[in-house]
Amino acid sequence: MSRPTNRRQDNHKISRELFVLTYGALVAQLCKDYEKDEDVNKCLDRMGYNLGTRLVEDFLARSAVRKCRSYSETVEVIAQIAFKMYLGITPSVSCNNTTENEFFLILDNNPLVDFVEELPAGRSSLCYCNLLCGVIRGALEMVHLAAEVTFVQDRLKGDDVTEIGITFLKKLEDKKHKRNK
Repeated sequence: MSRPTNRRQDNHKISRELFVLTYGALVAQLCKDYEKDEDVNKCLDRMGYNLGTRLVEDFLARSAVRKCRSYSETVEVIAQIAFKMYLGITPSVSCNNTTENEFFLILDNNPLVDFVEELPAGRSSLCYCNLLCGVIRGALEMVHLAAEVTFVQDRLKGDDVTEIGITFLKKLEDKKHKRNK
């Protein structure tokens, strides 16, 4: 008889595999629906954004993280807690600029491409995992942080690593706070 924790881990793995396979079918369908890779990329980003705006409430409730005091702390929470919680991975984080508003998440393992060996023929501009960029952007916006989130490197396109760039643009004004001024 297996222990409950093993069963829970097995169920999590099955759920993740089902999600990854379903995601692959979604991307394949979008490639059939749209001729241009840019349109597929925009659609995936928009879907991810909508998911991120809703997922942030679940994340905040389940993780019990405190308010981040800096962009670097925010990115560490995304990498160390959010990615681990939802995808079972922990990307490494780097910062390349002196203003400390530009960060990079380096994914050694990207579970969304577990069953993908290469991009479809004629789809070299496709950003297969663009959903992730939208999720991050949408979640950040819900905590009043405007950011540009893009894939910088992608193993599916022959790069050595998969890397997501996050550039914080500005802190969005909290409407309640703004009214009280």
